[in-house]
Amino acid sequence: MEICLFPATLQSWTGDVLMVGMFEGKMEERLNELETVCKGSLMQSLEKQMFKGKSGEIATVQLLQNKPSLMVLVGLGEPQKMRLDDLRKAAALGAKASLGCSGTLGMMLPWEPLDAASAARAVAEAVRLSLYKDLRFRSAPEPRSTPTKLELIGLPDSAGKDLQAVHPTCAGVELARQLVAAPANSLTPAALAQTAIQLAHEHGLECTVMERSDCAEREMGAYLAVSQGSDLEPKFIHLTYRPQGPVQRRLALVGKGLTFDSGGYNLKVGAAQIDLMKFDMGGSAAVLGAARAIAELRPKGVEVHVIVAACENMVNGSAVHPGDIVRASNGTTIEINNTDAEGRLTLADALVYTCGLEPDAIVDLATLTGACVIALGDEIAGLWTGHDPLAEGLTAAAEAAGEGLWRMPLQSSYREGLKSNLADLKNTGPRPGGSITAALFLKEFVEASIPWAHIDIAGTVWSEKGRGLNPSGATGYGVRTLVNWICSQS
Repeated sequence: MEICLFPATLQSWTGDVLMVGMFEGKMEERLNELETVCKGSLMQSLEKQMFKGKSGEIATVQLLQNKPSLMVLVGLGEPQKMRLDDLRKAAALGAKASLGCSGTLGMMLPWEPLDAASAARAVAEAVRLSLYKDLRFRSAPEPRSTPTKLELIGLPDSAGKDLQAVHPTCAGVELARQLVAAPANSLTPAALAQTAIQLAHEHGLECTVMERSDCAEREMGAYLAVSQGSDLEPKFIHLTYRPQGPVQRRLALVGKGLTFDSGGYNLKVGAAQIDLMKFDMGGSAAVLGAARAIAELRPKGVEVHVIVAACENMVNGSAVHPGDIVRASNGTTIEINNTDAEGRLTLADALVYTCGLEPDAIVDLATLTGACVIALGDEIAGLWTGHDPLAEGLTAAAEAAGEGLWRMPLQSSYREGLKSNLADLKNTGPRPGGSITAALFLKEFVEASIPWAHIDIAGTVWSEKGRGLNPSGATGYGVRTLVNWICSQS
């Protein structure tokens, strides 16, 4: 989709579908302006649809003239409460209402008093991402008509300075959605590694994939223990973006890469949604999607390393037993009291490896705990870190992206729950505070001198019914936050 600004007046706009944002209780002036463009009365149609401009309301009006042929009015609620995220939601509603139409979609929103460049980028991203639909696995997908051009009406040319980031960022989100949505018989560890290799080839990145034997030489006992119940070989992926010129910051992104999680011998049953455990590699999808975007944006001065310990957690005669003790690559011994807490075992060796790169900061993303979903629901991911500047940077990046992120306590006293009678650690603690003890477990494998943050995306990686700019299914959560954060470091 082509995206551009239309700084001229509405009267000179000649597109196909016009979407207009309306404030509750302040519609009269805007409607009078629209009357002159549409050459007909809108009030009667709006009264029939009982449109009042409340937040989330939508009304569509078919016009007899050729252009525009469709008008979409979206309610924004009370003007004094408007935030950037309200424009995102309105843009997503308007874009979805334009499905079935082709040509040019125009969006006229109350851009002030928001920052014009931020508003333009947010709306453009919302339009593109809300029109996304994954048709790869349909035998005969039905053709979909969508607008081919988006014009943001009433913004000055200076507001377009961030629009060049829209395509790379959205392409990264769409890649993440495709990876998460793909079934486990399609997206295997080898296929995930091949995706990274292809990204490197197409976008000028470096890629190394370590095999089981390579990981064994590095004594990655925790990671390999998880993979030993699967017939599919594990793949340890290291993707690198290097900027032109001097490197001022070296950042590392680590993504959990369980392409399918059966739970192992602690098999997922009942409400555990084993059929959806293809999304347990959502962290790896987010970091690979971010890598795809960063490779195209080419931020200066920032080197980015993307690490994924990819494998399956399956059950066969070779699978790890509950109660087994394994040794991670930093020498820490771990009693596996729950084979369904496998993601933290793979991340343990991934984090040790990443620390060896001597980065200035590490951020890991993982669909790690159901406890985080209970605490924060499906719109907000949890953030754990002991480093305040890193927390502030990630929180600001998430807010600018419109992705919910909430800092959670890293309560050191809860580490007592991870003590084992036999080994250095157990891989799970008591049921209360389960997302906190999971973060504390990961902390054991990060050098204290390196700023580190853990983001639990178990709730946000998937949307059952769809919401805002997210379709039903895979959301691509985390890509926009990571891209914003990395670019802020350049």
